[in-house]
Amino acid sequence: MISIGGIIGAGLFVGSSVAIAATGPMVIVTYALTGLMVLIVMRCLGEMAVSRPDIRSFTEFARAAFGNWAGFTVGWLYWYFWIIVIPVEAIAGAVILQQWFPAIPKGLIGTGLMAAMTAVNLMSTRSYAEFEFWFASIKVSAILVFIAACAAFLLGTLGPHQGTLQMWSSHGGLFPKGPFAIVTAVTTVFFSMMGSEIATIAAVESPDPARAVARMVSSVVGRILLFYLGSIALIVCIVPWDKVPPGVSPFVIALASIKVPYAAPIMTGIILTAVLSCLNSSFYVVSRVLFVLASRGDAPRALVRLNARRVPARSVLIGSVAGFVGILAHALAPSAIFAFLVNASGALIVVIYAVTCAAQIRLRRARERAGLGPPELRVWLFPWASYAAIVAMALVLIAMALDKDMASEFWASTISIVVAFAAYLLFGRRPAGPGRG
Repeated sequence: MISIGGIIGAGLFVGSSVAIAATGPMVIVTYALTGLMVLIVMRCLGEMAVSRPDIRSFTEFARAAFGNWAGFTVGWLYWYFWIIVIPVEAIAGAVILQQWFPAIPKGLIGTGLMAAMTAVNLMSTRSYAEFEFWFASIKVSAILVFIAACAAFLLGTLGPHQGTLQMWSSHGGLFPKGPFAIVTAVTTVFFSMMGSEIATIAAVESPDPARAVARMVSSVVGRILLFYLGSIALIVCIVPWDKVPPGVSPFVIALASIKVPYAAPIMTGIILTAVLSCLNSSFYVVSRVLFVLASRGDAPRALVRLNARRVPARSVLIGSVAGFVGILAHALAPSAIFAFLVNASGALIVVIYAVTCAAQIRLRRARERAGLGPPELRVWLFPWASYAAIVAMALVLIAMALDKDMASEFWASTISIVVAFAAYLLFGRRPAGPGRG
């Protein structure tokens, strides 16, 4: 459920409108291609987790494969990516809640959300997991009900439908923006599917981490892709693609088309759940990644200390401070400093995923040289599937650099990578000691 909570969010419920408007009905193919890429990344993580159960965080696979410089750089970049997500999601939640409580300022609502999630993550890992379980349950239930209602409509149970093929032909056919649009929209879809790796971090605190990750990779990720493909396919079969404005939830439009009452407020509540789920997960990730960095000597050792509930409280509080500062920055300069921070983290997850696949190749080769045989859980078609995922993510980065709307994110993220590597050269090149290597 943590994996589902990490990958199903506002990117699906709202962000999918951008991909539909940019591609047309065959956005289904875009989601399938992107889902395959993410599935390979997760399979790489699963293989490494099963074959190297001594490694306690997915960011540490880079260290095992390429050395301390990679562990330091990837760990801090991943932490930076999620530390920016905390205020972004808090502000998004505040915007939604202000629609229901217009008399309360957004800053005050955002502060309340930050305080609530800080308290949840300071309690215990169980409290985080239980909140995430219920958040994910709401999202999964909503998608299943949505799929059932839309399927019933297409079958004629809920009323007449003009016919999908007739609708497509009346609005430009299968490729209204040209076949190449299927590929160009991958960049947008990719960012809506990230987050499933959160489960590999949470699995460390389970009784059998390797088995938990293997189960997640083998079954849950496949179900998530079915949720994505199933819901998006039904949307483009019911709603003309050019009637989906970017930024407006296509789920609301589809439900309104089949005459579901109160579709907009229902979906607004579900989107709020998705936002709070991501905020909850962000707190958890930044605290655990910072804990691992500290245990490796790449962050102050004081951050390794746990409270009575075995939670790295200081790392949680650092995430909380970042959230409050982000809310303040948004209030003072919403289009300046805060926007730069968001852009500066945009492409980082693509780079981290690519490094993860490269680490899997290197560790598998090392395993083969040691004569250990293949691991229990393996990436398909090794090494070609891993290489294909790396090439695909390189193409996503190139597309970002060439896209006028995303070029700023690409170059700002590049600066972030350079800063992280420079920090390693200044602070990370210490002799290996206990816990380092």
